[in-house]
Amino acid sequence: MTITEMREKRNKLVGMMDTFLDTHTTDKGTLSAEDDKTYKDMETEVAQLTDSIHRMERREEIEAELSKPTSKPLTGKPMKADGDKAVKTGRASDEYKKALLQAMRTNFRQISNVLQEGIDPQGGYLVPDEYDKRLIDILTEENVMRTLGTNITTSGEHKINIAATKPAAAWIEEGGTLTFGDATFDQIILDAHKLHVAIKVTEELLYDNAFNLENYILTQFGKALSNAEEDAFINGTGVGQPLGILAETGGAQVGVTSASSTKVTADEIINLVYSLKRPYRKNAVFLANDVCVAELRKLKDNNGQYLWQPSLQAGEPDRVLGYKVYTSPYFPVPTAGGTAVAFGDFSYYNIGDRGTRSFAELKELFAGNGMIGFVAKERVDGKLVLPEAIKLLQMKSGS
Repeated sequence: MTITEMREKRNKLVGMMDTFLDTHTTDKGTLSAEDDKTYKDMETEVAQLTDSIHRMERREEIEAELSKPTSKPLTGKPMKADGDKAVKTGRASDEYKKALLQAMRTNFRQISNVLQEGIDPQGGYLVPDEYDKRLIDILTEENVMRTLGTNITTSGEHKINIAATKPAAAWIEEGGTLTFGDATFDQIILDAHKLHVAIKVTEELLYDNAFNLENYILTQFGKALSNAEEDAFINGTGVGQPLGILAETGGAQVGVTSASSTKVTADEIINLVYSLKRPYRKNAVFLANDVCVAELRKLKDNNGQYLWQPSLQAGEPDRVLGYKVYTSPYFPVPTAGGTAVAFGDFSYYNIGDRGTRSFAELKELFAGNGMIGFVAKERVDGKLVLPEAIKLLQMKSGS
């Protein structure tokens, strides 16, 4: 008998045992002496089958181990005699990177055939892989929302399904009728909104080989795109731009409203923390403007101890009530009726990058003053998939 047949036999026997109990159990929940002996015999047979199955499984594991090859097969290509590394192709190749720099230095008058591999359908040339990665690094470093959120690369509309209703357990009588709830799902779609940044470079700097054109462009483009993204991820309306966490519809939920229109108290910060559901508090952080953070640093508990906990490690953010505190210049300054602090798990803010970034020249736009323009474009969207994952502390309206 094979191991599969033994498993099937054991499953059938277990089913027979369940049926036997249903049909032979008395009203008092007991079995007669004869039925009890029959049931115990079935239990013994199940145990014997289980032992046999385990023995056969152990034997199969031993046989599988013995059948493994004693040496690993060669899976890589032999190295060249001169020790050259694998050749990069497409936008990752050094030739593509050099050709793009050369094209930019000559205001796109000298175009190499290798650039045909990275033509953007909307005009211009796709950013080399190495540049794109370094731009991402700049965006991540400068953009606090990219650091805290979840980044997704999409090739089209990205649909995110969210459980709108969850099943609930219910007690029923023995033999009672089961009740079924309907599981419904909401759907959020990450689309793509176009973002661009343009810079001007003098012809003298552009043609001067001593000028580090590559680093300048990456830094300027990276910072400009990062600033625009962070502003939209926080304050975006969702119309022609991402939907920010502070949007009235689809944004974070108000957890606490302050008693004052100008001040935040320690009790209100504590209430904000516990307005967030417990599962979200595990990875929760604070986000606020520097003006509000300055006020948070002054808050004390009833014992006169500061709530603020300075970081003991370089690069780590300070903490309030044990939770990390991040700042953004694009988070609004607290005003009457406005938002002062956000607290929650920002990983539920999804950022969708569509495709790759691209460079293009601005022909003749600044020719009269000896400047040459370049533009970088990207397509990105962002949405908070679970509004309850982030709670807001809102200031009281009026004086």
